[in-house]
Amino acid sequence: MSNRFVGPKAESNGGVHNPFQLTRSKTLSTILWMLISAPFLTRTFVRVPLLLFLGLLGVSLVRGQTADEVITNYIKARGGLTKIKAVQSERVTGSITLGPGVEGSLIYERKRTLKMRMEIILGGQSFLRIYDGKGTGWTYNPFAPNASVQPMAEDELRSIVEEADFEGPFVDYKSKGNQIEFMGKEQVEGKPAYKLKLTNKSKESSYFLFDASTGLIMKWQGTRKLSDKDLLWETNFRDFREVEGLKYPFLVESGPAGTDQFQKIVADKIEVNISIDDARFGKPNIPTPPPVTVDPSDNSKPN
Repeated sequence: MSNRFVGPKAESNGGVHNPFQLTRSKTLSTILWMLISAPFLTRTFVRVPLLLFLGLLGVSLVRGQTADEVITNYIKARGGLTKIKAVQSERVTGSITLGPGVEGSLIYERKRTLKMRMEIILGGQSFLRIYDGKGTGWTYNPFAPNASVQPMAEDELRSIVEEADFEGPFVDYKSKGNQIEFMGKEQVEGKPAYKLKLTNKSKESSYFLFDASTGLIMKWQGTRKLSDKDLLWETNFRDFREVEGLKYPFLVESGPAGTDQFQKIVADKIEVNISIDDARFGKPNIPTPPPVTVDPSDNSKPN
């Protein structure tokens, strides 16, 4: 069964459809993984003026960068390797906008080792993706015909391990089978940025742009499949804040490159090292809808 929320019909814009669907791991799930994975983010609720924020970081990259130097500065900008590895659990609560009039809330939880639970609530119903950290996962799409809990397919299980990784693709990247290549320097929204190419062990490549002043990730670039078409996709990371000494973005915007169509995730709260029951990462129990009954005293039907 396709793990997809089918919302209102997407309006086309220049031949690119507005991304109203929640697909397996190639759209929203990947964004959520970025929202919380250590290599992409920053966390703290209090908004700090940009200039003060940059001044406090005091992280700069020098000329003649190598890929490893960019990664080293990035890890330092996030809060340091010791703090990243000390994280045992995380919870993000916030809101998600998939398109005009399509908004909902989200709860995203992770716990070592590799446990993950994502819940998106739309119209009072919950879309679920859960991984137990032991090789088994489940999805539930309440908008699908004959909705029921489904086991994750093998290809999805491979990708969800990356989503569930607290430390992201850059921490210990060699041991994770990732290859990193320095691609030079570019401008991102008027700011200089260093660009790295990441190729994972499945030979899938994408690009990350790091702010040359702060060391933090500004943008991700890759491809996403929508309606059987490969589209150039971009994700921007904004509003970095600090939680328990680590920085995370509280605003993530993602969509097809060259358009103004964006999915947006706003984190209201990010919690670190909180207690999460392991049972939340098991197979979900979805209540069975009550059967439709007919009132025998209803005489509205014609004889």
